[in-house]
Amino acid sequence: MLDIKFIRENKDIVKAAALKKHIEIDIDRLIEVDDDRRKRIASFEKKKAEQNAVSEQIVRIKDQSEQDNLITKMRMLKDVIAGDEAELKEVMKEWQYLMVRVPNIPDMSVPEGESDADNQEIRKWGEIKEFGFEPKNHMELMQNLSIVDFERGTKIAGFRGHVLKGDAVRLQFALFQFVQDKLQEIGGFTPAIIPSLLKKEPFIGTCFLPQSEEDLYKTQDENYLAGTGEVGMMGYFMDEVLDKKDFPIKFLAFSPCFRREAGSHGKDAKGLMRVHEFFKLEQVVLCEASHEESVKIHEEITENSEKIMQALNIPYRVVVNSGGDLGLGQVKKYDIEGWVPSEKKYRETHSSSYFHDFQTRRLNIKYKDENGKLKFAHSLNNTAIATPRVLIHIIENNQNEDGSINVPEALQKYMGKDIIK
Repeated sequence: MLDIKFIRENKDIVKAAALKKHIEIDIDRLIEVDDDRRKRIASFEKKKAEQNAVSEQIVRIKDQSEQDNLITKMRMLKDVIAGDEAELKEVMKEWQYLMVRVPNIPDMSVPEGESDADNQEIRKWGEIKEFGFEPKNHMELMQNLSIVDFERGTKIAGFRGHVLKGDAVRLQFALFQFVQDKLQEIGGFTPAIIPSLLKKEPFIGTCFLPQSEEDLYKTQDENYLAGTGEVGMMGYFMDEVLDKKDFPIKFLAFSPCFRREAGSHGKDAKGLMRVHEFFKLEQVVLCEASHEESVKIHEEITENSEKIMQALNIPYRVVVNSGGDLGLGQVKKYDIEGWVPSEKKYRETHSSSYFHDFQTRRLNIKYKDENGKLKFAHSLNNTAIATPRVLIHIIENNQNEDGSINVPEALQKYMGKDIIK
């Protein structure tokens, strides 16, 4: 979240940020509530100090009558304090409700726009293959090869259910191993397997609550299922003071992921593009509180994912997300979109974001700078690979007229074959 001091001193900037992100928040009301909160805290602390002073007097005074009077006064003061505390709690509830809904300030380079339709292309890579036949979609290709079962997947899991089989499974595991090796080659990333069933706090800290609650699965134990390894990996450092010499801290987090896909019932209803359960390797980075460092690492982790796409020989483009396509906490975000031959368009495979200290302030992740001053770290994350979605791009771009699939060269040593047929 943003510092309330920053919000008070930069009210117009925060309002402009909310407008650019198309997020509704009443900043004037927040400041009114904060004024009330401050007055009540000051009054509460003054009365508590008076109560403590009266308690000390009672111990020192020997006269019984005077002591009884002070005890009566203290009891009355205690009742007043209890009432003030109850009222302060109510004010704090509204204050916290508004504070967690204030958006981060987007970078000046973020384009205006209401949705992903307004994202702007900044570069492309790869040659779009010209097939000598009409390319099939991934569903037809995979079903003909008997490496996916949508019908039985729906039978056992419901809408958007699927079962990968045979070489589709081998291809998915090959991807995980390839990406892990690629990030190890690039250097600096520690692999981690992170839980997806998590307490509420990491979701609030990473801004998935309250903004995206409708897309989360919630358990009867008041826990939630994460839609990305970023949530658990950031929660890993919650309430800790880190050592600056370890920065940047880089993790490659593997986790199962779950999304309700609320509001997208009619979008990509068939196939592997939009499913409820999937797997992901996520780049998660913590660094010092420096805008320049955040920008540098943001470009680096985006480049890491581009290198993966290039090694897989998937034509792609990089877009910078418009204000309306940014989440609550993101300062700036890139999407990488791979080419899908059957649709004749690019579809998202990766997202790369930086947050400054928006997440770490919520999660209380700090470090000491060279002067011994405590600061909130900066955080970033980026998809390394997400499956089964990327299987669409691999299978469709590598199809042959007879329905077989060429295995990308980068994956052949993991698959033990160069063709699926």
